[in-house]
Amino acid sequence: MIAVDRARVMAYRLAVQGLTERSDARPADLPVLDLGVQDFTPDSARVALAARTVGELDDDRLISVWAARGAPHRHRRADLAALTGRLWPVGDDDAAARIRSGQIPEATPLGVRAFTATAEAFREVLTAPMPRGEVSTEVSRRVPAELTYDCKPCGARHIASNVWQHAGLAGGVEVLSRGRDAMLGPIPGGPPMPSRNEGFGRLVETCLRFLGPASPAEVAKYLGTTTAVVRREWPDGLAEVRVDGKRAWLPEASAGLLESAPEPRGARWLPAMDPLLQSRDRDLLVPGRERQKAVWRILGNPGALLVDGEIAGVWRARMSGRRRVDLTVTVFAPLSAARRGLVEEEAAHVARARGVPEATVTFE
Repeated sequence: MIAVDRARVMAYRLAVQGLTERSDARPADLPVLDLGVQDFTPDSARVALAARTVGELDDDRLISVWAARGAPHRHRRADLAALTGRLWPVGDDDAAARIRSGQIPEATPLGVRAFTATAEAFREVLTAPMPRGEVSTEVSRRVPAELTYDCKPCGARHIASNVWQHAGLAGGVEVLSRGRDAMLGPIPGGPPMPSRNEGFGRLVETCLRFLGPASPAEVAKYLGTTTAVVRREWPDGLAEVRVDGKRAWLPEASAGLLESAPEPRGARWLPAMDPLLQSRDRDLLVPGRERQKAVWRILGNPGALLVDGEIAGVWRARMSGRRRVDLTVTVFAPLSAARRGLVEEEAAHVARARGVPEATVTFE
């Protein structure tokens, strides 16, 4: 039994996610790509990568797909075959949990059939790049009615977004662009549609390696399924850990790093939904309800400012022409002059990620 405190867990997560010391590796070579980096807002994945590497941020070995929880993530193209099998539902109860929504209350009894029908529809419709709206229209015509709802603004029936995004990877969908002109395309040379889950335990192990030590309930929340499903598929080779007295687990191979990870120093600008912010034990990650409300909002999460291993505030960016990004920081507690200097110096990496030569920092 390993017993650690909150500070040791934070040191471990920063080390395993590449936030303790910035690498010179290309993005696809960063270990955190095993978990994936979420595309939350324009350039958010690039900001997350810039927090971890001084190298070139563009890497054609990466691709944007709907992955964990149906959210768009950057993953390695080479990992897609394994990832597709791991994210396929392990049973009807798993599928029902992932697509449950008040928008389509009659969909959950379909279980795995909802994924199969939607993925097959994608593969029939998406043979070349298409606007997202056109894909939605054509896929909606081909899936069971229980997966669609009446959209009053459009005056049409649409497939619910959670269903098609959860099934998108199995349907061979690449997210080419987002926003008003969102485009989808078929994954070039993508893997075939799975007939069953292959490797859910490896998926759990990856979550625990980067977001652990964690409990089955916390892993379930990250994956969008139930604790019962995760417990049923709980992998071997895990070490039990007590975090301030609470039971949690991580891979046995990670136990040494948990005990030896260096005390974090320095600053990082993390985007909203950065991998570090994806763990579900928010009381550990950001103690204090008011601070948690500032980091995780109902709509429009800000970025998070990491200083010496702690989330020290939140930030937002505004582009000023083509040469500057203006960063506004709201700190949770006053920063020393030395720490403010580190934060201002680190802002250059946000500018690098946003493709401009300059960043300004305003503290609130």
